[in-house]
Amino acid sequence: MRPMTPTLALTQQLIACRSETPLDAQCQTLLGQRLTALGFELHPLVSGPAKSLVTNLWAKRPVALKNKGIAATKLIVFAGHTDVVPTGPLGQWDSDPFTPTVRDGKLFGRGTADMKTSLAAFVVATEAFVAKRPDTPLSIGFLLTSDEEGPALDGTVKVCEWLTQQGETLDYCIVGEPTSLARTGDMIKNGRRGTLSGKLTVKGVQGHIAYPHLAKNPIHLLAPVLAELVGIEWDQGNAFFPPTSWQVSNIHGGTGASNVIPGSVVLDFNFRFSTESTPEMLQQRLRAVLDHFELAYDLTWTLGGTPFLTTPGTLVEALVAAIQTEVGITPELSTTGGTSDGRFIAKICPQVVEFGPPNASIHKVNEHIALADIEPLTRIYQGVLENLHAQLLA
Repeated sequence: MRPMTPTLALTQQLIACRSETPLDAQCQTLLGQRLTALGFELHPLVSGPAKSLVTNLWAKRPVALKNKGIAATKLIVFAGHTDVVPTGPLGQWDSDPFTPTVRDGKLFGRGTADMKTSLAAFVVATEAFVAKRPDTPLSIGFLLTSDEEGPALDGTVKVCEWLTQQGETLDYCIVGEPTSLARTGDMIKNGRRGTLSGKLTVKGVQGHIAYPHLAKNPIHLLAPVLAELVGIEWDQGNAFFPPTSWQVSNIHGGTGASNVIPGSVVLDFNFRFSTESTPEMLQQRLRAVLDHFELAYDLTWTLGGTPFLTTPGTLVEALVAAIQTEVGITPELSTTGGTSDGRFIAKICPQVVEFGPPNASIHKVNEHIALADIEPLTRIYQGVLENLHAQLLA
């Protein structure tokens, strides 16, 4: 049995909070109390409809008075979410998902990997750093939300809008998403692809299936269009991004009767796109295919986020150096995977990366993190603070 450490203890407290999205369940209150003791100024921000209020928190520790006005002063932000996805069937869990349980060298519970361990490590790393360097010229911020696993309409995006209104300038941001693969430190996300979804309704003429000449089957009309879209190379990607991907997620057609040609068919699709394409380019190219086949159609679009990229620089170098010092490996830089709240923060912060523990169990039954990954994660976050502090004094 490994000894109880500050990060493990705080992680267990957070797991015990039943914060299924969009609930925060007092996670931010717990974290805020720890931050207040370090001199952070707290700004709770509640947003959203009354039945599904989202809890957000902006917390900032200003630089010491003697450092006011120093040109080298910078602000690093730790960002993350306190909400978790639903548990799924409770009977499939080996222990209660909101009762933190240690067994076989692992900590089990909903949110262990995604991402309450990262939140705890953020706080404990900050506590250790501030205790060691109380007068640092490095300002530290926390951006927390309970709306990352949900629609993401009233969470980080709202806080970023508020920060812009306040004239707050962010220099660096680490989002605590679980980015590692086999062990903590083997992968950093220094960007993410954009996401653009579409809903296409192809119109035909409903009729009896025995009299196709009196109808117009929209599924048949869609088939050659679908084949052409699947074969398109939208772009070739670049050194940081894989080629843009177009994927169908759902096809809906038919009346439910086996003898009726439907009057329409609906196709749901999604682009995950690189910085080599823009939403406008992708929309234009897809419409050109539809028009070439002379379809009668309706098409609506939803832009979930544009791609962002942080090229190697101050923040990436500080994080890579901290990982190398702590675990002795050089992490891979990657932009793969789904979207995150980094897409919102990147609009107001020039350097954004995501880094956290292994992600193999996220969103699954029996979500867990290896106990051996917890303390290295904390020390890596503290190492980033130390490296940025040292750079300011250089």
